[in-house]
Amino acid sequence: MSTKSLGRVLTSPGGHWVGDGFPVRSLFNYMEHAQELSPFLLLDYGGPAEFPPTSERLGVGPHPHRGFETVTIVFDGEVEHRDSSGAGGRIGPGDVQWMTAGRGVVHEEFHGREFARRGGPFEMAQLWVNLPRKDKLTAPRYQEIHAAQIPSVEHGGARVRVIAGELDGARGPALTFSPLDVWDLRVERAGSLELPSPDGHTAALVVLSGEVRIGAATVREAQVARFERRGAGLRVEASAGAHLLFLGGQPLDEPVVGRGPFVMNTEAEIWQAIADFQAGRMGALS
Repeated sequence: MSTKSLGRVLTSPGGHWVGDGFPVRSLFNYMEHAQELSPFLLLDYGGPAEFPPTSERLGVGPHPHRGFETVTIVFDGEVEHRDSSGAGGRIGPGDVQWMTAGRGVVHEEFHGREFARRGGPFEMAQLWVNLPRKDKLTAPRYQEIHAAQIPSVEHGGARVRVIAGELDGARGPALTFSPLDVWDLRVERAGSLELPSPDGHTAALVVLSGEVRIGAATVREAQVARFERRGAGLRVEASAGAHLLFLGGQPLDEPVVGRGPFVMNTEAEIWQAIADFQAGRMGALS
């Protein structure tokens, strides 16, 4: 069987702020790309940016989610999280926060207090992962995954951190509701890079820095190469020092209906989510 071919290259239309602490570029979103990138809904790439020292709390205050998971990967800086399930913590460079909103949580995200006090470089990515219909109303869950817990392997000229899924016998620590691969790659030497991906699975390669070539196409910083599902594995030519994020998974093939922080299967479920939030049934931050 041949390798997966390039479907198309996605480019962010521009940057915006989430709250006052996260300057991001949305590389894809569920309003436009939910089916072709299923089970992935959204990817915000934050930074790279430089923040001066401050005593202010920079970030985004309490807001709700239902029906999916948020995955926050910090490359530089610190992010503090607190939610209505009672979970919370601080993640720094190399750490990952994997929050399952499920039936609903209210949470807040700010720069870490120590990071804010000293200032410095800030870079992160937040990925939204859809939940299967049967798990949309599961109990909220919080996984704080520290860099030391994430296995790393040498693969085809790249150093790969396996956050979720499996590569070369290394299994990522993240617990998922459907088959997923989330790998953080740093290309150590230029050349051909081959990555496994089962026939029929979604596969996308996010370029955070550097560039990759796929046939005649060049994919650069803050762009996403979305591959066709037909075929097994993918092959790219990557520049030395490139920083990439590989996203792979089994498509859910279910309806996606979303409005802001709620992603469900029907419009009626969205209206129920709004009513439940307004009635306080997703909890509150004390």
